[in-house]
Amino acid sequence: MMKSDQELQADVLAELKWDPRVHGNAIGVIAKDGAITLTGVVESYAEKIAVERAAKHVKGVRAIAEEIEVKLPDEMSSSDEGIAERIARLVGWTSTLRNAKVLAEVRKGCVTLTGEVDHPYEKQIVAQRVGEMDGVTGLTNDIKVRAWPSEVHARDVVRQITRALHRHASIEASNIHVSVADGKVKLEGTIPTFPERELVEEAVWATAGVKEIDDDLRVG
Repeated sequence: MMKSDQELQADVLAELKWDPRVHGNAIGVIAKDGAITLTGVVESYAEKIAVERAAKHVKGVRAIAEEIEVKLPDEMSSSDEGIAERIARLVGWTSTLRNAKVLAEVRKGCVTLTGEVDHPYEKQIVAQRVGEMDGVTGLTNDIKVRAWPSEVHARDVVRQITRALHRHASIEASNIHVSVADGKVKLEGTIPTFPERELVEEAVWATAGVKEIDDDLRVG
C-alpha cells in the first residue's frame, strides 16, 4: 500500500532527525505521490549529501528533488587556494590513488575535479573524500577513467556485472537490464528502493572496463 503524502513527509523528517550526520532542523520536506523535495540550509556539503542519502533510505520514496543550500559558518570558511592544496595532499597521501592524476579547480568553495584514474572506484573515492572537507560547498566530478586494453570486450563487462548483481543477496537483479558500449554502462529496468539502486551502481563501478554509468533504473 502506497503511503500518503503526509505519512511519507513524516517518515522522511523522522529519518533526518534520527540520522546523526544531519544537524539542526532547517530542512523542509514536501511529498507528492512518492516524490519528495528537500529544501533548507545546511552548514557543509557533507551534510547536504547526508540529507539526500537519509531521504533515499525511507521506504516509499521514489524520486528526489534537492534544493538545499550550503551556507558555511564563518569559522569553517576556507580560501579556494587552501581547499585546492588540501585536495592535492589528499591525493598524494592516499595509497590507492598513487597513479591518479587529479586536478581541482575551486571557486567560492565549489570544486570541479578533472584528470584521470585507472579504476572507476578511485573516481568515487576522490569525490567522497573531497565532499567531506571543510569549506567545500559544491562538487562536480569530471574525472575520467583511463582506457582499458582492447581485449576487455563489452560482452565480458556485461557478463561480469550480471554475475555480480545476481551474487548480491541485497539486490533483486531479475528486472535489471545491462548494456555496454565503449566502457559506458547503461542500466535499465526497475529497482525496489534507492539503497538497492546505490548497491547496483557500486557493483558496476567495481567492474573492470567500466568508465561511465548511465543509470536509467526506476525506483518503485
